[in-house]
Amino acid sequence: MSSIQVRPFRRSDRQQLTDLVNAHAMAVMPGLGASVATVLGQLEREPGEFIVDPWVSERVTLVAEQHDRVAAAAHLLRYGTGERVGALYRGAGEIRWLLFWPEGPALGNPYWSDATDAADALIAACIRQFSDWGVTSQGAGGELPVPGVYGVPEQWPHVAALYERAGFVHDGHTEAVYLVRVADLPRPGEPPVAGLSVRRSVGLNGTRLSALLGEEAIGYIEVEVRGEGERLPRNAGLADVGNLRVAAAYQRRRVATWLLGHAADWLRLAQIDRLLDYAWLEPDEDGTGQGYAGYRAFLDAAGFTVLTRTRRGWTRKQH
Repeated sequence: MSSIQVRPFRRSDRQQLTDLVNAHAMAVMPGLGASVATVLGQLEREPGEFIVDPWVSERVTLVAEQHDRVAAAAHLLRYGTGERVGALYRGAGEIRWLLFWPEGPALGNPYWSDATDAADALIAACIRQFSDWGVTSQGAGGELPVPGVYGVPEQWPHVAALYERAGFVHDGHTEAVYLVRVADLPRPGEPPVAGLSVRRSVGLNGTRLSALLGEEAIGYIEVEVRGEGERLPRNAGLADVGNLRVAAAYQRRRVATWLLGHAADWLRLAQIDRLLDYAWLEPDEDGTGQGYAGYRAFLDAAGFTVLTRTRRGWTRKQH
C-alpha cells in the first residue's frame, strides 16, 4: 500500500496545516504567520474579499498524508455561474493555494520522506476535482491568510515547479512586495509647495491623509493598519499603503514624500512599526494604463526593501 493518501482535510490536521502555512509565509514575510483559527477561517470564508468571495459556490481543502504526516495541502474554490459573478470568474475553478514540504533529510529516513511525490498526487487530485466540478477554467496561486503573501513568490520554487509539471503556466503579471520600518521613514518637514496643508479623513483603503491647497486636494496617501494584529500577535504593528496619488501638475515636487512623512508620523502614534507596499514589475503597466517604473524608484528612494517578487495569474489549459 502506498504511504501517500490524498483525502479531505480533517479538523485534527489543523496544527500540521498551520505549521505548513507558516513555514511558507515566513520564507516571504519576516516573522509573519497565521494562527490556527485564522487558517481554519480561510477554509470557510474570506470576509476581506468582499467582492469576489461571495461568488464562491464551493470550497474544498485536500491534504496528502505521508507516513501519518500532512506533507502537502491545497485549498480549492469553485465559482458560481450566475450573472452576479464576474465574467472572468464565472464557472472557474481555482487552487487558492497549494503547499508542501520541499525537502526530506539529506541522509534519508524511512519515516520522513521527501514530499514531492505527495505533492504530485495532491495536484492530480485537484485537477480531478476540477473535472468533477466541470469548471470552465483552471487557475492557481498562493493566497495565504498572511499579509503580503500571494501569487507564487520567488521563495517557493518547489510550488512553481509543481504547477508547471501539472501543466499550469504563468500568463499573468509579476509584482514586487516592499517593506520599510516606519522608524526609518523621514519626518514630513516643511510643505514642498507654499500653502500646502494636510487633512485626515476616511479613505477607501484605510486612513486618508490629503495634501490640500486651499480646498483643493492635490494628492493623498491611504494607510491601512492590518486588523490581523488583533488576532495574530506576530502580525501586530503592520500597515499597508492602500493608495498614493499626486495630481500630475504637482508630481516630482516632493509632495508624495511629504505625504509619506505625514503617514509615518500617524503610524508612529498608532505604534505601527512596519509598512508594506506593492508595485508591478512585468509588465510595467497595469490594465488601467498606470506605469510603475517611477513608483518603484520612489519606493527605493524612500528606503523600502523588496521582500519578494511574486508571479500572479497561473492557468492550465483543459484537455
